[in-house]
Amino acid sequence: MSLNGRISELANKHRELDEKISQTQKHPSADALELKDLKRQKLKIKEQLQWLKAS
Repeated sequence: MSLNGRISELANKHRELDEKISQTQKHPSADALELKDLKRQKLKIKEQLQWLKAS
Protein backbone atom coordinates (compact mmCIF):
# COMPACT_ATOMS: atom_id res chain seq x y z
CA MET A 1 0.00 0.00 0.00
CA SER A 2 1.27 3.44 -0.83
CA LEU A 3 2.03 6.03 1.82
CA ASN A 4 -0.91 8.20 0.75
CA GLY A 5 -3.20 5.18 0.81
CA ARG A 6 -2.11 4.30 4.34
CA ILE A 7 -2.61 7.91 5.47
CA SER A 8 -6.11 7.95 3.96
CA GLU A 9 -6.96 4.63 5.62
CA LEU A 10 -5.79 5.86 9.03
CA ALA A 11 -7.60 9.18 8.60
CA ASN A 12 -10.83 7.30 7.87
CA LYS A 13 -10.38 5.09 10.93
CA HIS A 14 -9.69 8.21 13.02
CA ARG A 15 -12.93 9.81 11.80
CA GLU A 16 -14.90 6.62 12.45
CA LEU A 17 -13.54 6.39 15.99
CA ASP A 18 -14.39 10.04 16.58
CA GLU A 19 -17.99 9.39 15.51
CA LYS A 20 -18.19 6.24 17.64
CA ILE A 21 -16.87 8.15 20.67
CA SER A 22 -19.45 10.88 20.14
CA GLN A 23 -22.27 8.35 19.84
CA THR A 24 -21.11 6.44 22.92
CA GLN A 25 -20.89 9.62 25.00
CA LYS A 26 -24.48 10.53 24.13
CA HIS A 27 -25.81 7.44 25.87
CA PRO A 28 -26.52 7.89 29.58
CA SER A 29 -25.21 4.39 30.26
CA ALA A 30 -21.91 4.95 28.44
CA ASP A 31 -19.24 2.49 29.51
CA ALA A 32 -16.25 4.43 30.82
CA LEU A 33 -13.83 1.62 29.97
CA GLU A 34 -15.11 1.40 26.41
CA LEU A 35 -14.75 5.18 26.00
CA LYS A 36 -11.24 5.06 27.39
CA ASP A 37 -10.31 2.27 24.98
CA LEU A 38 -11.82 4.12 21.99
CA LYS A 39 -9.95 7.30 22.91
CA ARG A 40 -6.70 5.34 23.29
CA GLN A 41 -7.18 3.81 19.83
CA LYS A 42 -7.92 7.24 18.36
CA LEU A 43 -4.78 8.71 19.93
CA LYS A 44 -2.66 5.83 18.62
CA ILE A 45 -3.98 6.42 15.10
CA LYS A 46 -3.38 10.16 15.43
CA GLU A 47 0.24 9.51 16.42
CA GLN A 48 0.68 7.13 13.48
CA LEU A 49 -0.74 9.76 11.12
CA GLN A 50 1.62 12.41 12.44
CA TRP A 51 4.58 10.06 12.08
CA LEU A 52 3.64 9.12 8.51
CA LYS A 53 3.05 12.73 7.49
CA ALA A 54 6.45 13.70 8.90
CA SER A 55 8.16 10.96 6.84
